[in-house]
Amino acid sequence: MTKNLDSNGLQSIADNYDLFYIDIWGVVHNGIKLHEQAIIVLKELLKKNKAFVLLTNAPRPNKTVRNFLKKMGMDQELRDHVFTSGEAALKYLKKYFLSKKFYHIGPPRDFDLFNSFENNKCEDITESEFLLCTGLFDDHDKDLIYYKKLFDIHINKKMICTNPDLIVDRGDKRELCAGSVAMVFEKMGGEVIYFGKPHPEVYNQSIDNNNKKILAIGDNLNTDIKGANLLNYDSLLVSNGIHKNEIKDKGIEKVSKEYETIINFIQSDLKW
Repeated sequence: MTKNLDSNGLQSIADNYDLFYIDIWGVVHNGIKLHEQAIIVLKELLKKNKAFVLLTNAPRPNKTVRNFLKKMGMDQELRDHVFTSGEAALKYLKKYFLSKKFYHIGPPRDFDLFNSFENNKCEDITESEFLLCTGLFDDHDKDLIYYKKLFDIHINKKMICTNPDLIVDRGDKRELCAGSVAMVFEKMGGEVIYFGKPHPEVYNQSIDNNNKKILAIGDNLNTDIKGANLLNYDSLLVSNGIHKNEIKDKGIEKVSKEYETIINFIQSDLKW
C-alpha cells in the first residue's frame, strides 16, 4: 500500500534514510524554472547532514547540467550533488570505445558529451562502428519512423543510449527522449547499452551506496521507481510529473500495477 505524504511531508520519514537519490527534471524543476518547495527539501537535507544525489538521465556531463541549474538560480552547495547518465556513459566510452568511430543521434547541444573524442564522429552512418544516441535530431524530434528507416541496414551495430527516458515534460510541452529512439532500435533487433536510471551503473558510480538505507525520489515510473525496485530501495513518486493524468484517471494503485512497480510513498510535489 502506497503511503501519501502530502500532509506530513518528507520530514516525517527523512530520519529513516541515510541516502536520497533525487530526480531533477520533474521533481526539482520543470525544464523552465526551479520548484521552490523542492529546493527547501534539499536545503533541509543538508542541514541534517543527509547524503543525497541529484541523479538525472541527462545525456550530458555533470558540469553542463550544473551550469544549467546555475542559470536557473540553484546554489552551488546543491549543484555539487548532481550526477548525470551522460557522465556515467562518458566513463564507459573512454574505457571501451575511445578509438572507435561513431554516429551521433541527437541535437547539437549534446556535443559536449564527446568533446574529448569528437574526431571519431562520423557524418555518414555507414562509416560508423557504433551509434551514440543522446536524443532526437532537432528536425526529426517527433518522427520515430525516420529513425526506423535510418537504422534499417545498421541494426548489427551497437547503440549506446545515454538517456533511457522515453518522454519528458518541458513546462506544459511533452517531448520524446533518447529512450524512445533506443526502443525503436531494440524492437528492430538491435543491441542497446543503456546508461541512466533504472540501470544500476549510474547509481553505483554516483556515490558510495554500500550498507545505506536509501530512498529514491522521482516522477517517472519506468526509470526512477523501477530503478529503486531493481536495487531494493524504497521509492517516492512525485505524482504531478509525467504520470499526472494517468494517476488522476485511474488512481495510484492501478497505475502502479500497470507499470509493474512498487511505490512506497507518494507526494503531489516534493515538499519538506
